[in-house]
Amino acid sequence: MMPWLSAPAADHLSTLRDIPLAKLVRDDMLAMILRGELQPGQRINEPDVASRLGISRVPVREALRELESTGLVVARKHAGVFVREPDAEEVRELYEMRGLLDGYAGRRVACLATAARIALADVLDASIVRMNDAFAAHDVQRYYRENLHFHWTIVDAAGNHALAATYQGIVQKLHLSRLKNLSQDTGMRASIADHTKIARALRKGDMARCEDLMARHVGDAYDRLQRTRR
Repeated sequence: MMPWLSAPAADHLSTLRDIPLAKLVRDDMLAMILRGELQPGQRINEPDVASRLGISRVPVREALRELESTGLVVARKHAGVFVREPDAEEVRELYEMRGLLDGYAGRRVACLATAARIALADVLDASIVRMNDAFAAHDVQRYYRENLHFHWTIVDAAGNHALAATYQGIVQKLHLSRLKNLSQDTGMRASIADHTKIARALRKGDMARCEDLMARHVGDAYDRLQRTRR
């Protein structure tokens, strides 16, 4: 499950004895970043985090170093640690990589045994229904969360751990670039139409079409994002 869909609550940190404290703090801050509670460009205040979680500042520093290694935060000398926002060139490169990974995941899941493939297609169809509901309600954030769920379901079903880990890192960075645009409709209707075609190709086991649709869908999403920013 993607980190922004499930994260340990602060009041549960003291009960999770078998997990290093720095990792719990990292996951807590990661969830806050990806939910938009810590915005791109915002400074992360170590004492505030430590006070909120009821811990010392040492594991907070360790957690921030880990987050910096993922590219989600940046440390600035004499200024502190800030949530990053990828620049335009990095966003373009990340979308290119995501298109390749989504395409590969689409081909992988279209190769699944019939029963598993049909079950996955059913899950995706249910996700599309929820996206349509969000579209009808003009709820862009709810649609966006369901969109993430749709794609992650496919990547997870591909059964490749390296793919999943790489994909997660890319989507997290792209998420930072989109936090400021989640109040805008960046083509939900076209995106839902793409998702419907993807689910149909998967159900039929059409590997080439599923791969092509997934890759082109990501490219089209990038184009829509660029038009929205302009």
